[in-house]
Amino acid sequence: MPIKPTLPIPSNSAESALIQQAMSDLSHRLSVSKDQLSLVEFKNVVWPNAGLGCPHPDMAYKQVQQDGYRILLQYGNRTFAYHGGGKRGPFLCENPGAGRKMKSPPPGFGNV
Repeated sequence: MPIKPTLPIPSNSAESALIQQAMSDLSHRLSVSKDQLSLVEFKNVVWPNAGLGCPHPDMAYKQVQQDGYRILLQYGNRTFAYHGGGKRGPFLCENPGAGRKMKSPPPGFGNV
């Protein structure tokens, strides 16, 4: 994966605080300095439900749209996605889109 350009941290204090929280978490997880991390993207999004784009399998979520954001950080050639929204701060989303697998219909469903 090619390295993406580094973006400056926004001057908006709310966005900056969220980015700093995500960078602190990732630097702790990787045992590296925050200076070694790059901001690839900060994007306001509307998540389709309370899973905030990072659902856990076998968990039910309130099916209501949720205002939130996605932060993409990079360390070396690896990109890490942090999601957040509502009252939840940024968290590492290790499996974006997980749980979206289509389940098989029950036996006999659709038979005439």
